[in-house]
Amino acid sequence: MADYTDYEKIEKSAKVRQTVRKTLIYIFLGIWALVVLFPFYWMILTSLKDYGEYANEIIPKFFVLKPAVENYTSGFTAVPLGIYLLNTLLFAVATTGIVVIVTIFSAFAFARLNFRGKDLLFTAFLSLMMIPNELVIITNYQTITNLGLRNTFTGLILPSVTSVFYIYLLKENFEQIPDSLYNAAKIDGTSDFKYLFKVLVPICRPTIVTIVILKVIECWNSYVWPRLITSNEAYYLVSNGIQEIRENGFGRQNDPAMMAAVVIISVPLIVLFLIFHKKIMEGVSRGGTKG
Repeated sequence: MADYTDYEKIEKSAKVRQTVRKTLIYIFLGIWALVVLFPFYWMILTSLKDYGEYANEIIPKFFVLKPAVENYTSGFTAVPLGIYLLNTLLFAVATTGIVVIVTIFSAFAFARLNFRGKDLLFTAFLSLMMIPNELVIITNYQTITNLGLRNTFTGLILPSVTSVFYIYLLKENFEQIPDSLYNAAKIDGTSDFKYLFKVLVPICRPTIVTIVILKVIECWNSYVWPRLITSNEAYYLVSNGIQEIRENGFGRQNDPAMMAAVVIISVPLIVLFLIFHKKIMEGVSRGGTKG
């Protein structure tokens, strides 16, 4: 009887420790979530404040009783924000489409085809990840300028049509497919091209979807290259258009209207991530797991 009582005490003690540990974890995650989400809340809150009310605030207010919705309409009237959004959408779609095609074919070549010097070439290819982006930007700028492609969508897109990381990620995913499946397809007379799009691409769809989403986010947030290669407002993207908004749109002091423009620009990415965040996690985990 004593042994049974001791066992109950040990079990209750373990449950208490587990409950305390979970509680502490949830408290920590809750605090961390507040820290991460607070800038977004402050951005939206500021965008809903009237400029006069905002300018006269001595102590910042954490709520708004009368939202100033006109800040959002000003975002489309003070500057051509609609053109910036359309340019960014075209840039993201075109660049992502080309990147997906290049990534699929390159990953298949490194994963399934046998040719002389493949391992050495792939090692050299991976070493490109060690080169700082700033050095590549200088070379790309000189090349695009010499080709006369400044202030064109071609000049914006060309330097972003490939990614060593995406090729590596998809190659690792392709290599998880058993070789016996490829050999059986070859015995049946299936071409490499057909095997790629009928077998590998459907199986590795989560990783490809992840590449698409990450590339769209990368294009949407691109700042240095578009700012460097475009001086014509007709080719501005939303990222470098923000600077134009601040300088020539609302003025440097009109933070509420500026924040409204930033909210408009940020919403598409936030919605995209909320919809596809599970596929991003699934694709990354699949690409990084062998076997």
